Amino acid sequence: MAMSGDFTKALIESELLSLLARISEFLAEQKVPAYLVGGFVRDTLLGRDTMDIDIAVGANALEIAPRLAELLGGKFVLLDESNKIGRIVLKDWVIDIASFTGRIEDDLSRRDFTIDAMAVDLKHLVGDNQDVSLVDPLEGQADLDQGILRIVAETAFGADPVRLLRAVRLATELGFSIDRKTEVEIRRSAHLIASVPGERVREEFLRLLGCSRGGQFLDYLDKLGMLTAMIPELALEKGVEQPQEHRWDVFEHSIKAVSAVDFILRQGVWEYQTGDVLSTVSWSPSMAQYFNQTVNSGSTRRSLLKLAALLHDIAKPQSKSFEGTGRMRFLGHPEKGAIITEKILERLRFSAKEVKLVSMVIKCHHRPTQMSQGELPSKRAIYRYFRDVGEASIDTLYFSLADHLATRGSGLLIPQWQLHTKIVEHVLEEHFQQESVVPLPKLIDGNDLINIFGMKPGARIGELLEQIREARASGELTTRKEALDYISKFFEG
Repeated sequence: MAMSGDFTKALIESELLSLLARISEFLAEQKVPAYLVGGFVRDTLLGRDTMDIDIAVGANALEIAPRLAELLGGKFVLLDESNKIGRIVLKDWVIDIASFTGRIEDDLSRRDFTIDAMAVDLKHLVGDNQDVSLVDPLEGQADLDQGILRIVAETAFGADPVRLLRAVRLATELGFSIDRKTEVEIRRSAHLIASVPGERVREEFLRLLGCSRGGQFLDYLDKLGMLTAMIPELALEKGVEQPQEHRWDVFEHSIKAVSAVDFILRQGVWEYQTGDVLSTVSWSPSMAQYFNQTVNSGSTRRSLLKLAALLHDIAKPQSKSFEGTGRMRFLGHPEKGAIITEKILERLRFSAKEVKLVSMVIKCHHRPTQMSQGELPSKRAIYRYFRDVGEASIDTLYFSLADHLATRGSGLLIPQWQLHTKIVEHVLEEHFQQESVVPLPKLIDGNDLINIFGMKPGARIGELLEQIREARASGELTTRKEALDYISKFFEG
């Protein structure tokens, strides 16, 4: 099938053609047939930017890739020894080299979806042709034009169950619909996702969490039977009722909280919006940059906050109780939820840094509203909050707003919401002010407590120094003399 010159034009404009020409020349010298395949062809046809290049070679990729990496000045990474897949990491590009035997059409027939089962002969692409020939035995370009995601064969999910999650991720990223027969196969095979190694689930799930419309895709995952197959602990939340102020049960609330995070972080809409609720939420380009920070490979603060939203009430089912008055309680669920979350994320091979951030948001997600009782929190309370919550402090503040929206839905009370957003704004402003004060040289240290007050080394010294830091952050102390007088009071009488 012929393609328009737009394919070649897109590559020229991306300054990629010269790189492909070097690769093609090298492989031609080795007399190795090579094709651009998969997501690279798909994304180029869609006009989407990509840093990932997929190449299939009619030879042992693990022999070819290291030599090609050396030629290009890149780093070789072994991806899959049994299937002979290697990766070359360059400054601006990642090139995956995979082996195929026989005809390229046979290789394409073993891929996942028709839109990924297209290929372009590399030597034709970098020649003088204005148009290049698309190898498309499964009519992937037609599905691409129609916005349809379709599996190549009924055996696709059994051959590699991570494709179940990838189907929803691709459909979400591209705005495509999954065709009916493919959806039936997903439902039938959903249980297989539990057999996928945690690190592969993590990679696909994080990419999915990076998309907007978070709550919608999670709801779709659940309807397909995949969400609780992947995280069985979530099944316990279904049907667990909550106090009257909650519009949804625990499971539905958790899904809505993900959508609310998208909305609060300016990446989605909130369908239950009552008036202009977003205008009172503190936001700036620097805050957007903060949530786009990379935490680990594949994760950002934004995507991990959505993960925290999904899991924040994971311990509510086992924490539910009733007081003598009939009042419903979920005592200790944030702390218990943090422990359960750690186990879930470790099972899915999240890094220690990711686990710590997500579990801390969950453990402390009530702290922002506990800092004050209907009024702005004190400087000391704000200092303690940032001291205790640490790296997750700002994330937890914004999650508290999302949690508020996901609790009330269309029953949101605007005065309460405005107070909540005012508190968050005040806490952030005060924190940034305190940051400029606290790092100043110490007023006193442990040696002063030992030499001046005769204290013995121990935990008590650390406690007193922390009280000095608190008092200084709140503006109560500004000089060394004031600090010494402050300590003296503890030894009077």
